[in-house]
Amino acid sequence: MPRYIAFFGSINVGGNRVTMADLRWAFEREGLEAVETVVASGNLLFSFDDRPSEGLEDMLAHVLHDRFDIASFAAVRNRDEVAAAIDGNPFAADGAENLVHTLFLSAQPAPGQFERLLADYTGRGPERLAMGDRALYIDYVDGVGSSRLTNGFIERRLGCRGTARNIRSLRRILAKMD
Repeated sequence: MPRYIAFFGSINVGGNRVTMADLRWAFEREGLEAVETVVASGNLLFSFDDRPSEGLEDMLAHVLHDRFDIASFAAVRNRDEVAAAIDGNPFAADGAENLVHTLFLSAQPAPGQFERLLADYTGRGPERLAMGDRALYIDYVDGVGSSRLTNGFIERRLGCRGTARNIRSLRRILAKMD
């Protein structure tokens, strides 16, 4: 049975608090198997055989809203897609692993949207950006907390939602998937 990871956006930030035990319980009730959480920020590892990964995202977001009243989305990826998000990140080799992120996107941005993001952000900060497959690679250089490059800024320009994980977390998740 295939293993997947769901990267939920907006969990355990702001007022959207959910214990990882409650999150596991809710999705076990929905028929997911071998459910685990990895790092307490909305990473759900599971096995599921009935739908392709694209169909899972809507179902997972619906359950999160229905059970916890959190309007979010889920970026679902399989093991190979997580490995590609690490290997394909051009900043992973020379950036700090807590500052280099992959922003998993709900869709692939239309042509020209990444260029718009770059143009609109020019001169605002030192971050380095690169586009991937349903992913934006970011090196926050001076730190995420002090960055002016916010999810809202990115989402408005790319036309899709995203949720980020740093390389350190992604390596831990990949190790659990293996």
